[in-house]
Amino acid sequence: MCGLLAIITHAQGRPSVDAAAAQRMRDTLAHRGPDDAGLWSSSNAIFAHRRLSVIDPTPAGAQPMLTPDERFVLIYNGELYNDPELRGELGPRGFQARSHCDTETLLHTLSVWGIDAAPRLRGMYAFALLDTLEQTLLIGRDPLGIKPLYLHRRSHAGDAEVILASEPQAILAHPGVRAAPDIPAISAYLSSIRPITGNRTTFAGIESLRPGEWRLYNLRDPALPYQAFDFSHLPQRELAGDAAGLVRAALDESVRRHLRSDRPLCQLLSGGLDSSAVAHLARPRVDAMLTFCAGAQTDEPSDDFPSARLMAERLESKHIETVITREKFAHRWPALVRAQALPMSTPNEVAIHEVALALRARGQVVALSGEGADELLGGYGPPLDAAGAFVAEHPGATPADAARFHALSNQWSPLDVKHALLREQHAEAAEGDALLLAEYERTFESCRHACPDDEPLQAHLRFHRRINLPNLLRRLDSATMHASVEGRTPFADVEFAALAETLPMTDKFRPGNDPMRTKRALRLAFRGDLPEQIATRPKASFPMPFQPWIADHAQTLRGSPFAREFFTDAAIETVAADPAGLWQLAWPMMNVALWGDAWLA
Repeated sequence: MCGLLAIITHAQGRPSVDAAAAQRMRDTLAHRGPDDAGLWSSSNAIFAHRRLSVIDPTPAGAQPMLTPDERFVLIYNGELYNDPELRGELGPRGFQARSHCDTETLLHTLSVWGIDAAPRLRGMYAFALLDTLEQTLLIGRDPLGIKPLYLHRRSHAGDAEVILASEPQAILAHPGVRAAPDIPAISAYLSSIRPITGNRTTFAGIESLRPGEWRLYNLRDPALPYQAFDFSHLPQRELAGDAAGLVRAALDESVRRHLRSDRPLCQLLSGGLDSSAVAHLARPRVDAMLTFCAGAQTDEPSDDFPSARLMAERLESKHIETVITREKFAHRWPALVRAQALPMSTPNEVAIHEVALALRARGQVVALSGEGADELLGGYGPPLDAAGAFVAEHPGATPADAARFHALSNQWSPLDVKHALLREQHAEAAEGDALLLAEYERTFESCRHACPDDEPLQAHLRFHRRINLPNLLRRLDSATMHASVEGRTPFADVEFAALAETLPMTDKFRPGNDPMRTKRALRLAFRGDLPEQIATRPKASFPMPFQPWIADHAQTLRGSPFAREFFTDAAIETVAADPAGLWQLAWPMMNVALWGDAWLA
């Protein structure tokens, strides 16, 4: 798990910065890689890397990594869970391993198969591969969007240049890159609390590679043209057996693969179904398991703590609790916005980060998480109920109709009040949230084509996977990596996800009041192994009582120079007068204010 940086121009060009400046850019990612740092350069490229050593922590796993003939150069962030199989395929092709590190496996897999390597990879990854002979640059991101990759295209001395990094701040550390707001993307964030919409971030000109997107750049052309490839679609699986048995077997196999580590490994345990199922399968394979839970200190505490304690007792794990106070939340929230260079998504990112700090302080480096089950197996009851009603009431709905339904049914700042929230020039630039609606329409059209006609609700669940899951995985990655911890997600695994998407909808979600109606196959698979109250427990994930807590932050809006420039005076005063009551407006507005003041001043 690492932080990567690359600065590339065409074959006859020169990068716009020297090695010392590239090192300064790279070292803004030191939290992602506190164990080692590397840099490689050629006439037209600089590759830099920060390493969190998890697999083969010896110098043999250092990056940037080159093939023995020095033709191919790789920087990579992630883990390959089918490393042994890939090494077996590479052996007959002359591969002779010099390390036990999966970086070496990925390097040779990409050098042999190029773009055709994509369906062979099972893992979480973002990478950049330079072919110094053919002068091509191949970049890619895993299909579920577990690992991030940001890029910025600029002109240098009349030629195109591409800057790649694991986080936006590394790009912004370039002396020639100026931070500027992307108004349509900020407006989309206000309604969705997702700081990335499609390829666009809240920074103008800083893109995010989409989940499953690969690009092949031609460095012989000064314009740096590229071919784009989409590997986000998951294959359909042949089903043989009952759904509960299939889900259990697939998750067990995924957990086994996710346990490979040369550093200490533990479990994030919220006391919910998802993390408990992962922990139950991991426990026999992990000596002296540590489990960690975070929760809020309030007059009415959530049931995360008692549920997690109950499960920890069942596991016989050493269990550690991290308490988030109102004061700690007030401190961590703006600090994380500054650190990650993006507005925060959900408030429980604070809790995830806090528990990551706690486990790192106890020498743990890798943490298993239950992220991904809801989007794959139908865990969100109310949104699926609403989608079912939409399907029933609008049998001839178009993708544009479905896009507007999802935008309106899950909105924080309502689309139709943007004219009252944003100053006139910004409201005009947002264009009625055309960016958000177009992205939703494009995504739903793709999901609908992949679903059988007799199960229209499947398209809506796949929409949740394509839109919501990458944001939650980005949240997990950011919150853990800023504590120098690698988060792993056995549910968010391409093989498990392919099975989950193939299952009939009735094995995932059913209307009604049955406590087993959501994630049905998963609940049935583990009902005999988990305490009943956990097997039937509704969705919960380190919840934060942020609605009353943000009442303390009226000055965040009133005192923010960026808020005053971006929002109307009336909107600021109305929300600042009652942040707790208007929390759906206050939360995204305050995050935009914190972000703008930190990064656009």
